[in-house]
Amino acid sequence: MWCDTTPRHLAGPGDPRHITQALRAAGWKNFDDPDFPHVVLVSPDYQHSFVLEPTPSTYGPWWRIASTPWGGWHASFGGNTPVEIIAGFTDALVRTPPETEPDIWSTLRTADWTYERDERGNEQARHPDGITTLERRANLTSDHFAWTAEVALPTGLGGHKRLWHAHFDDHTPRHLLAGFAAALVDPAPVSRGRYDVPHSHLVTQVERGAQGEQLAAARKARRSAAPTAQPPNGPATEAAATPATRSR
Repeated sequence: MWCDTTPRHLAGPGDPRHITQALRAAGWKNFDDPDFPHVVLVSPDYQHSFVLEPTPSTYGPWWRIASTPWGGWHASFGGNTPVEIIAGFTDALVRTPPETEPDIWSTLRTADWTYERDERGNEQARHPDGITTLERRANLTSDHFAWTAEVALPTGLGGHKRLWHAHFDDHTPRHLLAGFAAALVDPAPVSRGRYDVPHSHLVTQVERGAQGEQLAAARKARRSAAPTAQPPNGPATEAAATPATRSR
């Protein structure tokens, strides 16, 4: 039985096809290694690669996406990161970028997240639930900033146990981060199987969610809505596959 599940950021990973089918419809090519059980997709212009590892890991990357030119950017998403939230990032990647840079923090503040900025320029927003954060922070030894999103549950012993984690370097285009943030705060429910969630006590599941045919129709609609790919101007397919395969 499929259920409408809220809040979405605590609903667990979901069906990877929500992302991969939309990318394929947008012209991304599959360059899987037949001897290694993961998914490798490369954009039509050969400028981006996307890797889905076979086994989700809470503390390691499950999804990895990178801009391949020199000086590019990279992002990763750990196990249990909901596919609908990752799709906010990947959907923005295949669309035409906005003319102006979006304000990521205002999206979160509008959704009642708290926002803080310190004297070093570190920024953090926190969900009202107290366990979900998005931050842009420099490490202690340099001024190099990075973005992280995390859901961490208190253990009761003064520590925390990570539910999921996402990382973005500071070169990541802001409209992609804005897409991620918008999907993160979206109050719409997501479809999950009854109890097919990491922590059933943290979510509400209502047995009136989309069922099999409705879910298939929703995936078809996402594929149809994907932008039409332009003919690639990049190198030959054989050469393009090499960097994506080596990214594992």
